[in-house]
Amino acid sequence: MRAYELVAGSQSIDGLRRCDRPEPKPLPTQILVRIRAASLNYRDLMIARGHYGGPLGTNVIPLSDGAGEVVAVGSAVSRFRAGERVAGTFFRNWIDGAPPQETLVSLGAPPADGVLAEYAVFAEQDAVAVPAHLSAQAAATLPCAAVTAWRSLIDLGRLAPGETVLLIGTGGVSIFALQFAKLAGARVLVMSSSDEKLARARQLGADECINYRTYPEWEREVLNLTSGRGVDHVLEVGGADTLSRSIASVAVGGRIALIGLLTGIAAGGSPYGLLRKQASLQGVFVGSRGHFERMNAAIATNRLEPIVDRTFGFDEAAAAYRHLESGRHFGKVVLNI
Repeated sequence: MRAYELVAGSQSIDGLRRCDRPEPKPLPTQILVRIRAASLNYRDLMIARGHYGGPLGTNVIPLSDGAGEVVAVGSAVSRFRAGERVAGTFFRNWIDGAPPQETLVSLGAPPADGVLAEYAVFAEQDAVAVPAHLSAQAAATLPCAAVTAWRSLIDLGRLAPGETVLLIGTGGVSIFALQFAKLAGARVLVMSSSDEKLARARQLGADECINYRTYPEWEREVLNLTSGRGVDHVLEVGGADTLSRSIASVAVGGRIALIGLLTGIAAGGSPYGLLRKQASLQGVFVGSRGHFERMNAAIATNRLEPIVDRTFGFDEAAAAYRHLESGRHFGKVVLNI
């Protein structure tokens, strides 16, 4: 089968290469899926650069997020049949409930091959049916970014109508969070360095937009737009360079979901503001199959359409990585397979 690998020791996108691999065969409790589309996350850039748990020790098929149809099932499989449309879960063996104590294995990094290939096998417990109204390209955006946004705001955040949400940037997690927050009846503030992207966010329902180049001390503008109160929820995707400003932006009793590390992992200032505000900081690392399935039910009921920035062909995988790396995207970057 056609596939891509990141080679051992990769330090950049240049470590991505085309390869041929044998078509996998499902074991008794596995399903074989013909992958039709895959999407990229910032994590995939980190893996290619050797910054995700260290340099790659072995070659690996990258990307965690893909969707397609079941083409064969193992002898003991009961959850799926050939012909059904599915997506794999980001993690293996996390069905529902609290995160397991043992280290979770995620797709697209050793020891688990990902989905940038014509075929992939999943344990039947590690896949979900995709909403019927979605294309393969749209469904392929869901396993990481959408589940992260859903868990942050809805599952952990218990977002209520009338509450206020602050989103940093317009990548996959933030745009899904905008869509989910508006479904929940929340007021949403979106930040970006691009007025064009902010205009697009307004079209999706953003109530207030902040250009953080115009307002480098953007926490002051957040407070100004909330009459000094601050926001109830922050989706913190920036990391070290933005966490202190997120703490300054959150309201008394508010919540910050720590999701991303776009600006690194160095110390990000004093957390004292959380104490004074009696606010909470919650680490969020994607979610379980249960989160995915509950989110899909909401997506299906509301016929929500994921925002795909651009779709690339299979032969354009490196170009898709570079487009994500450029930061020009709004929403998700997708590959047809």
